Amino acid sequence: MDIRPNHTIYINNINDKVKKEEMQRSLYALFSQFGQIVDIVAMKTMKMRGQAFVVFKELAAATNALRQLQGFPFYNKPMRIQYAKTDSEVIAKGSTSPPHSGSAQVADNPPNYILFLNNLPEETNEMMLSMLFNQFPGFKEVRLVPGKHDISFVEFESENQAGVAKDALQGFRITATCAMKITYAKK
Repeated sequence: MDIRPNHTIYINNINDKVKKEEMQRSLYALFSQFGQIVDIVAMKTMKMRGQAFVVFKELAAATNALRQLQGFPFYNKPMRIQYAKTDSEVIAKGSTSPPHSGSAQVADNPPNYILFLNNLPEETNEMMLSMLFNQFPGFKEVRLVPGKHDISFVEFESENQAGVAKDALQGFRITATCAMKITYAKK
């Protein structure tokens, strides 16, 4: 049976060893590159283990996410994604108020192949940042700063490649409240 396109996508085959909060944060980090997320539902009941729903504000975002991330190795298990059978209550009610978006200009250094990230949420980890940045060509590594959870460095093979990732992810929200600020690292 073919399920019609929906704002909500259903994901299964998720590694159920991952804590619910971490899974929701990682799903948010991974899927919000496709568009604004209204809600993420993940439950740890026996029946719902290894499954999640991601609700997008735009239908096109849900479609793109479904196509791009089908089979994506999420915590070492390929995700299986399809449209949810019914609209999410949030969408059905139509109460999607966009969070305030302030694209503040960030003072920057001259181009560099290393990016400096700040304003990261406390729970940021190397896995989350790697999943976010490794979609860009030339990605080499993420370096967290011990004892400082809110900053990190991301290295690329060239300044151009770093610049593409910087522009694409500037102001990206790893969590609903923390918009990441990206600048070129000082040389």
